Formats: sequence, C-alpha cells, structure tokens
Amino acid sequence: MNKSQMLEAIEKAKAKHLEQMQKIEDVIAGKSVKDPTPLSKTECDCGVWFYSHETEMKNILGAQLFERLDKHHENWHKEYLDIYNIFFKEEKKVGFFSKVLGKNKPDPLLIDKAKLYFTELEKSTEELLKASDSALRRVSALKEEKFT
Repeated sequence: MNKSQMLEAIEKAKAKHLEQMQKIEDVIAGKSVKDPTPLSKTECDCGVWFYSHETEMKNILGAQLFERLDKHHENWHKEYLDIYNIFFKEEKKVGFFSKVLGKNKPDPLLIDKAKLYFTELEKSTEELLKASDSALRRVSALKEEKFT
C-alpha cells in the first residue's frame, strides 16, 4: 500500500464509521435499518480493513498510535453492544396481531436508554476520529519511500 492509498483508506474508514453512527441514529428514531453494524471490531467495515493491514499499520503509524486506534475502536464496539441489544438482538417471535398493531416496537423506556447510550457512543466516536486524524497527520508527514 502506498502513501496515497493509506491516506484514502483511513479517510474511507472514518466515513464508514460515520455512516454506522447515522444508521444507529436512524434506528433510534424508529427507521428501519438493514445490516446493522457487526458487534465484533474485526467484522465491521473499518475493522476488516484495519486488522487485515495490521502489520503494515503498526510499521507506518508506530505501535503506540496503532494501539490507541485499536483501543478506541474496541471501546466503541463495547459501547455499541448496549444499543445493538435493544434493537437487533434476536428479535422475539411476534404474533400476527402484534405485527398488525405495531406492538413489536421497542419499549419507549428502552428508546430513552438507547439515546443515553448513543450519547456515550458519540464520545467514543469523537475519540476514535481524533485518533484517526492523528493517523492521517502521521501518514501525511512521512515520505513515500517509507511505504511498500
């Protein structure tokens, strides 16, 4: 991966992460969401790229920045679990009348809880994006020769 490819990949990872936040915001607002973000940090769009290039990322970013990114990414997924459990955990079988009457929606108290969880998730997102910006600055500062 050359320098411009790595910069582009980090930008795409940030954009994908922001798309996931929008999905979560949409589901809290009652909108239907397909393909919720995976719970595993290695299975989401960001994680698939990040961990498949782990050795290269450590060499380019340095172990400390790589670990910081990894920690914030992992924390984000841990905090996301609470929201996932409210909206996506194996949905209970709902009877015909419940479907017709719309009774399969989450309890309003759970929606309020999800909003609180989302506030915490936004803080984690901010930390993850700051670390990503640090990675962008580091990669931008390096000479092309440092890349494969």
